[in-house]
Amino acid sequence: MSLAPADELHVAGRRIRCRVSGDGPPVLLLHGIGRTMDDFADQHEGLARDHRVVSVDLPGHGGSAPLDTPHTLPALAAAAVQVLDAAGVTGPAHLVGNSLGGAVAMRLAADRPERAASLVLVNSAGFGREVTFALRLLALRPLARLLLRRPHPGIARRTERAIFHDPAYVTEARVAAALAVAREPHAARVMLELVGSLGTWRGVRPQWRRELIDAVAALGLPTLVVWGDRDRILPVRHLSNAGRYFPQAQTHLFPDTGHMPHIERAAEFEALVRQFWSRSGGARPA
Repeated sequence: MSLAPADELHVAGRRIRCRVSGDGPPVLLLHGIGRTMDDFADQHEGLARDHRVVSVDLPGHGGSAPLDTPHTLPALAAAAVQVLDAAGVTGPAHLVGNSLGGAVAMRLAADRPERAASLVLVNSAGFGREVTFALRLLALRPLARLLLRRPHPGIARRTERAIFHDPAYVTEARVAAALAVAREPHAARVMLELVGSLGTWRGVRPQWRRELIDAVAALGLPTLVVWGDRDRILPVRHLSNAGRYFPQAQTHLFPDTGHMPHIERAAEFEALVRQFWSRSGGARPA
């Protein structure tokens, strides 16, 4: 099973798998840890009707080459800016991120505020310490190396089942694609670097979360935070935390939905995002 056909850019000498299409206000779609831009395929297709949409496999994920330096949140955010530049998007973009991608979007906005028009954070990392037990196990290096050394179809299937509330979304194609991504030669190293920088076996590290949340809150960006009420990766109570941290943000809870509302509730998600952009004007408040 191969990844879906896509464009390819060369950014700072590295191969980057991406998709760039449509005309209008620019949008950047950012996936989660161990995932690919294919998670945003439906949203890319819909939003590209009247937006310039950039989907990307983050460095070391999917079809994108890994970084020469450790994979950390600031490094991924900087790489995302380089992708925007290479795609011809040099002004502010609407940043949409799921899970790890939400934290990357926030880091990008904090580090390069002139490149962020708004934030859409989808079951995003950064709003609490709690995270699925499987990711906490990967913070234990010897065990993680053993678990990641030989990706197994059964583990890939269980991971997909944990991500979606509706088992109908756990298709053979998705399981095969996840397994192919996990078998990339650099995949284990990238996962270990990210998990080690973001958390411990006890959960997500508070230091980077607090600094990032404070930095983003100070920007006053138009922000939409959404969650699925059956998320087994990052618990739904993190949505309440997000509302406290970002009192100006709009929040939305999707019922009977897991970690991927943009897939399980694709049409509703797109409509909600479009409504948010329309009401916020898509611009930074004065």
